[in-house]
Amino acid sequence: MSSPSRRSSSPDSNIEGGSGSASAGDERKRKRMLSNRESARRSRARKQQRMEELIAEASRLQAENTRVEAQIGAYTAELGKVDGENAVLRARHGELAGRLQALGGVLEIFQVAGAAVDIPEIPDDPLLRPWQSPFAPQLAAAGAMADAFQF
Repeated sequence: MSSPSRRSSSPDSNIEGGSGSASAGDERKRKRMLSNRESARRSRARKQQRMEELIAEASRLQAENTRVEAQIGAYTAELGKVDGENAVLRARHGELAGRLQALGGVLEIFQVAGAAVDIPEIPDDPLLRPWQSPFAPQLAAAGAMADAFQF
């Protein structure tokens, strides 16, 4: 790292016979160089420690990323399973609703024919209309109840 144009300064190189202040200046220069070397060594050690910390953190984050990806995969598989079950239940619901309507029609025919048949009202199923809230009529009734309790 040193260039050929630099001169080596050592305590023994001042043999030419300088004054005492020149050797004190050389001593300060030598101390400053030692201090700079020590500072550079500490800086390299801090840099190495920081690098090791970053490598450990990267490893930890990669492990966490792998764990999260596996969890997402499990959730996706579970979602697919639930979606499949939901589709089966909706199809079964549609089939049963159709049968119920057909049976209601048969009961109406018996009633028209003169048979004494008690036909219960087939409830309107909110599952057939998921865009409509099943709670809307209850909210209106709750509002009427709140009005009734005002003094």
